[in-house]
Amino acid sequence: MPQPIQSEISRSYNSFAGSDIKAVIGQFQFAELQAVSYAITREKAPIYTMGSADPRSYSRNKRGIAGNLIWINFDRHALLNLFHKAAGTFVADTDEIRPQFAGGAPDANAILFQSSIVRNSGLSIAATIDQLDTVVTDVYGMNRLSAPWYSDQVLPFDITLAGANEYGAMCAAKILGVEILNEGTGISVDDAVSEGSATFVARAVEPMQAVPSPYKPASPFGGGM
Repeated sequence: MPQPIQSEISRSYNSFAGSDIKAVIGQFQFAELQAVSYAITREKAPIYTMGSADPRSYSRNKRGIAGNLIWINFDRHALLNLFHKAAGTFVADTDEIRPQFAGGAPDANAILFQSSIVRNSGLSIAATIDQLDTVVTDVYGMNRLSAPWYSDQVLPFDITLAGANEYGAMCAAKILGVEILNEGTGISVDDAVSEGSATFVARAVEPMQAVPSPYKPASPFGGGM
C-alpha cells in the first residue's frame, strides 16, 4: 500500500494558537497566564533645513518596550506564588517586611499585617539627628532578604514563550529583563473568574521564530513520513 503523502502547505506554513504556547519564567511554567502582549516604540524625529518643506532625514533615538500580563487567580496571587515557589527575594527594609514574608516564602501561620516596627532600645522620639551616629553601628542590620508581597518588588526576570503544535512544529520567543510596573485586579458578582493583570517594561525582545523540532510532521491520514 503506498505511503500517504502529506500536503506541502501543511509542512510549509505552521501556525500556533494560544493553547499551543506556554509561558515559562525561570524554570517554572506560568500556568495561570491567559495573555501576554508587548509593544515596541522608538523615537524618530524628522530633520528639516531651510529651503525644503520635506524632511531631509530622520534621526533615530530611544527605544522603549512595554506590555501587559493577564492571569487567572484561583485561591492565591498567581504571579507572586510563582516567585515564592522559585524562592525569589529582594533586599527589603526591615521596618517594612511583613512577618509572613520575613523567612522567604510566605508563612500561612503568621498574623497578617502584624507590626514589626518595634525597638527594644535606641534613641527617644525627641532625639536630634546629630545623635544618630552614636547609635547606628550596623548599617547592614537595617535591611534583609525578603519574599515580595507586591508584584513591583519582584526583581527583573525573563519570559520564554514556547510553542508546539500538533504537527510537531515548534517556536519560541523571549521577553528579557521584565520589570513589573502597575498591577490590578477586581472581583464582581458578574464575573465567573478572578483575573489579575500587570503592565511591564522590558529591556529586549527576541521575536517569535521557528526552532528545530525532534518530531517528524505526521501525515494527516495517520501515516508517518
